[in-house]
Amino acid sequence: MMPHSPDESISQPRHVFVYGTLRAGGSNDIRRFRPQPKLIGDATMAGTLYDLGAYPGAVLGGEGVLQGEVYSIAAEVEGALDRLEGVTADDNGEYIKRNCVLVVGGQAVECLVYELHPTLVSGRAVIVGGDWFQRHFHDGEGASTS
Repeated sequence: MMPHSPDESISQPRHVFVYGTLRAGGSNDIRRFRPQPKLIGDATMAGTLYDLGAYPGAVLGGEGVLQGEVYSIAAEVEGALDRLEGVTADDNGEYIKRNCVLVVGGQAVECLVYELHPTLVSGRAVIVGGDWFQRHFHDGEGASTS
């Protein structure tokens, strides 16, 4: 990640890549947060998606592809997402907040992404194709609202 000058960081919105229940229509639909996040577009990134029951978790990198959406978010929303995802300062929470660069609509966009702590994938089923909605809505299961 390249550092920003103080003037740049003020004008640059934060972006987040969401791949599970935070996607539009999911049980934790990111659009319910305030100020309301703005959809930038659909995106993919390298990773493996795991089924954790009511929600998925992704481990970044590798041969698989994650399907998701990129949103522009305010700092208040980022804080709420950190709490929802169980992010801790020592990276020992359920999820670890990562920075990545994705291409959205032909533009490189720096994004946050919440990666499942790698110690939590043992025994979990891989979601082939990396699409949580395809897994849950196509298969007739709905996403949990818990």
